[in-house]
Amino acid sequence: MTLDAASLTIDLTEGEAWRRTLAVTIPADIVRTERRKIARTLASRVRLPGFRAGKVPDSVMEKRFGQALDQEMVDRLVGDAYREALKSHDLTPISEGEVEEIDFQRDTDLKFSISFDVSPVIEFSTLGGFSVTRPAATVSDADVDQVLQRLRDQNGAWAPEEEGRPTAGDMVSVSVTRLDVEDDEAQEPRPYDLILGEGDAIPDVESAIYTLAVGEEGDFDVTFPDDFPTEERRGQKEQLRIQLRERKSRQLPELDDAFAQSLGDFESLDALTARIREDLSKEAADQAEGAVRGQILNAIIEANPFEVPASMVDRYLDSVLGDAKGADPERVRQAREQLGAEAQRAVQRILVIERVAEQQGLAATEDDLDDRVEEIAEKNDRNPSEVYAQLQKSGRLEQLEREITERKVFEYLMEQSTVTDA
Repeated sequence: MTLDAASLTIDLTEGEAWRRTLAVTIPADIVRTERRKIARTLASRVRLPGFRAGKVPDSVMEKRFGQALDQEMVDRLVGDAYREALKSHDLTPISEGEVEEIDFQRDTDLKFSISFDVSPVIEFSTLGGFSVTRPAATVSDADVDQVLQRLRDQNGAWAPEEEGRPTAGDMVSVSVTRLDVEDDEAQEPRPYDLILGEGDAIPDVESAIYTLAVGEEGDFDVTFPDDFPTEERRGQKEQLRIQLRERKSRQLPELDDAFAQSLGDFESLDALTARIREDLSKEAADQAEGAVRGQILNAIIEANPFEVPASMVDRYLDSVLGDAKGADPERVRQAREQLGAEAQRAVQRILVIERVAEQQGLAATEDDLDDRVEEIAEKNDRNPSEVYAQLQKSGRLEQLEREITERKVFEYLMEQSTVTDA
């Protein structure tokens, strides 16, 4: 059945944060007509013992299928009326409509209300005149040394140690037996491999392992910390027997030309060091530029405050937290609560970029995209059409468009404000 908005009573309520609620009344005559239509269709198809097809009495149909007829009629009319109400008020929801109330009695009007979010309409009173500071993009010798040390750690080899007690950074193999349970299966020793000092085990267990030499065992009372992932075990005490079966220490390569050559196309340690400094400098510059962009967006939001729909914040949190299936619901709730304000500001920034691009005509064009693809192809000595096809296949073409649009938007915004280097 096709409803006409003119036959409906539609009231629109504007709530906070771009929440909209439609209260719709469908006249009783339309309700009756739709129900009769559904009943006739069902009667022509239903097969009941003792009745010919299409000849089942109305009283029997009502007794057997009355409730189902009501439900199908309500579902169909609510869906059709919702679409008509949206069209009549030129509304485009960005969230699923939530039916909050349905009022239906036989031979009376059908009333319902449904709520949803719409895209925020952002108006700017100003986009410039702000003063922001670009942080210094400095790279120290200590920063370079830290990367070199990390590379040594990644390329180290594990060597067995027969003497001495473990220290932080050692890899150990242990057997752990619970002593405070009566279940024979639970008392079986369980093997574990872990690196000390990296949070692989709870603090009390690590402290116990530090006291053992290879081949030794001991009985220890341990307490699970208050931040243990499994909530029911927080603060729980257990008595464990721990045996240190094996201990290995990491043997690091010498920091010399041979080490640099083993990592790639580097003739010497100096060449590796120069590349590291170059990469860190670029990273520092990108971070400084990101800080400028963040300051400008925050200034625009403060000067032009606006609310964001809760559904947009929820979707952003979903993308940040990923699939929470199987996770502790309470921890997920806490994480969403802790990240709520940050997520709201992130959504505001995204909306500002989109709105400025729309207002100023700064969205990436086909020519912009072609130029960027050619730049990537030239840098990697490849054919532009191959690069374009690969980007399209991997779904990164849209990401590239967003990056180009953002660059154009920030170039425009920086021209409207004063950026000072620290």
